[in-house]
Amino acid sequence: MLRVTLNPEVLRWARERAGRTVQDLAAPFPKLDRWERGEERPTLKQAERFAKAVHAPVGYLFLPEPPVESLPIPDFRTAGNVHSGHPTPELLDTIYICQQRQEWYRDFARSMGEGALAFVGSAHVRNAAVSTAATIRHALGFEVEERHRMPTWTDALRRFIEQADALGILVMCSGVVLNNNRRHLDPEEFRGFAMADDLAPLVFINGADTKAAQMFTLAHELAHIWLGQSAVSDAQALLLPELEVERWCNRVAAELLVPLAVLREEYDEAAELGDEVGRLARCFKVSSLVILRRIHDAGGLTREGLWEAYKQELARLRAIPKGSGGDFYLTQAARVSKRFARALVGSTLEGQTLHRDAFRMLGFSKLQTFHDLGRSLGVMI
Repeated sequence: MLRVTLNPEVLRWARERAGRTVQDLAAPFPKLDRWERGEERPTLKQAERFAKAVHAPVGYLFLPEPPVESLPIPDFRTAGNVHSGHPTPELLDTIYICQQRQEWYRDFARSMGEGALAFVGSAHVRNAAVSTAATIRHALGFEVEERHRMPTWTDALRRFIEQADALGILVMCSGVVLNNNRRHLDPEEFRGFAMADDLAPLVFINGADTKAAQMFTLAHELAHIWLGQSAVSDAQALLLPELEVERWCNRVAAELLVPLAVLREEYDEAAELGDEVGRLARCFKVSSLVILRRIHDAGGLTREGLWEAYKQELARLRAIPKGSGGDFYLTQAARVSKRFARALVGSTLEGQTLHRDAFRMLGFSKLQTFHDLGRSLGVMI
C-alpha cells in the first residue's frame, strides 16, 4: 500500500483553511491527528480523499510548506469587517469558476464579432454620484416607477438582473459554490464582486443574502463595472469604507436605487420613523437600512439619529427567522447568468465547445440536466 510523506503543517493548514477541526473529520479520517503530528503517513488514496473533503487541490498537500493564498482580484472589503483576512475555499473557488466563465465568454463574444462595451470604464471616482447613477439608470432602463408597481423584492431583483443582462453584463447569483448545496457562501465574508472586462463584464451576487441586500450589492458592483475596476466588495449602505472607491460606489448605488430627489418627494416627516422606513422600503424595493441612509442624506436624520435607528433596525432584522432558500430564482440560468448560459449551451450544441467543458462551467454532469437547461432558455426544442 503506497503511503505518502506530507508536511504535517500543510495538512493542518488545509484543514484550518476549510474551517474544520480534527473532531469534524474524525469519522472519515480517524488517524488525522496522528498525520498532523507526523506519527503516521496517509495512503495516496487517503490523501486524495482528504483534499476533496477540505476543498483543496490535492497538489497543495505535497508542497514543502503551506502556501500563501490571496484573492486573484483586488480585495476592497474594509479592514473593520469581522471576517478574517484569509479567503475561504468557497470564496476562492467561486472567483476561479467565474474567471473561467468570463474567459470563455470573452472568446465567444470575440468570435461572434461583438464590439467592446463603451460603458465599461467610462466613469471616474471624481464624477458626481448623482450624474453617474443617472447614466447607469438610463442605460439599464431602471426606473423607480416600475419598481413601485412590482409586488415583491424578488420581482424587482429579477427585473434588475434582466436589465443588466440585456446590456451585456453577466450577472450570476448563487448562495453556494457551483451547485454544491453543502458549500454555502457566507454574506458576512463577501456580498459580491465585480470583474471588469469590455467584452464580458461580470457581476457575482451572494445569493445567501437577503433579496433587498442583493439589490444594493448589484447596484454597487455595477458602479465598479462603470469604473472598469474588478473587486471583491462588502457592499452595505451604511458602511463607511476606508477606500475612496468603495465610498463612491456606495454613493452611486444609493442614488441609483433611491434617487434623493424622489425620496424627498415621497418622505413624510410627520410619520412615525419605523412605519415610514417600512413603507419606503416597499416602495423602492430596497432594504430598510438603505432607506435610513437616504433619509439621513436628505436631512431627515442627524448622524447620531441615523446610527441609533440603524442599531435598532439591525437588531430587528436579525431577529427575523431566515428562509430556507438562498437564491432569489432557483434555476441554473440564474446562477450562471442567462446570457452566459444561452451562449454556452448554443456553442456546445453546435460542437464548438466540449460537453465536458460546458458541464464543468455549469456545475453539473448529467446530459438530461443540460438539455432541460437548453429548453428552459429556448435554445433547444
